[in-house]
Amino acid sequence: MGTANTLVFVPEKGIVIQEPSMVAISKLDNKVLAIGKEAKLMIGRTPADIVVYRPLKDGVIADYRVTQAILKYFINQACGFWKFLKPDVIISVPAGSTSTERKAVVDAAREAGAKNTFVVKEPVLAALGAGVPINSASGNMIVNIGGGVAEVAVISLGGVVSWASIRVAGDRFDRAIIDYIKKKYSLTIGERTAEDLKINIGTALPVPEKEKLSMQVRGQDTIEGLPEIKEITSNDIAEALQPHLKEIIQAIKSVLRETPPELAADIIERGMILTGGGALLRNLDDLIYKAISVPTYVSDEPLLCVARGTGIILDNLDIYKRSVQSFR
Repeated sequence: MGTANTLVFVPEKGIVIQEPSMVAISKLDNKVLAIGKEAKLMIGRTPADIVVYRPLKDGVIADYRVTQAILKYFINQACGFWKFLKPDVIISVPAGSTSTERKAVVDAAREAGAKNTFVVKEPVLAALGAGVPINSASGNMIVNIGGGVAEVAVISLGGVVSWASIRVAGDRFDRAIIDYIKKKYSLTIGERTAEDLKINIGTALPVPEKEKLSMQVRGQDTIEGLPEIKEITSNDIAEALQPHLKEIIQAIKSVLRETPPELAADIIERGMILTGGGALLRNLDDLIYKAISVPTYVSDEPLLCVARGTGIILDNLDIYKRSVQSFR
């Protein structure tokens, strides 16, 4: 259950739900009007009495009641015909979440209809979903870039040895693009347009002229307030994101400094793996390799790694019990 998206993995079925972690609320009666994809379609198009927002901020619960409503909705969707049965649920949490934040997630899941609820640190799940043998006595490095949080972790023997968690991820990337275009082109664009630019033409490194991608965007001129169209290039996005990408690189360096020498040697040999939606940013692996000189690889389908990891643990609770936390 991420800041930007919620994915649900059901054993023997795979990933059955992949929707935005968004809710539309009526201010008049405090009622939930839409969840997930339906709510996202309403962004920037609602009247004053309807608000669309995310109940999770930086990977943890910001609005308990609405988070509970989202969980109930997705659990019911996933259970389908067997709605009357209470399922066992595993939920990912940021490595840097406090015990209070983890307990809040568990309580919300229980009240939403879960039988037994377990929480696992997100980098561990991402590593599992990316095919990393986390229980081995060797160092494995994961860089998981989500919507609200980027987490860097070194995993060995099923546990996190060293880690860093920073609130620089997909949402910050979008805001940086909005600010850059406003400053350079005097054009105001919305969050959805910024996200489209990031996905369609975004790159972590400037590219040669012949490789540049471009996209026309519609927005509001900041001087006259009239609608206007501007052409944005991939190098604009690279320039806009540089400060935030440097923060992620600094986080990786700090984790490597704290890693025991034997595990660091494993990482230099094996490389690090990028997961999460942020890993889809073009040339991000090249940027990290240039900055740190450690081989860097993007996992297969990075958006799905954490959800797949939950499925693997659900099927093998005994094997991965050291990675799982439960609250009774």
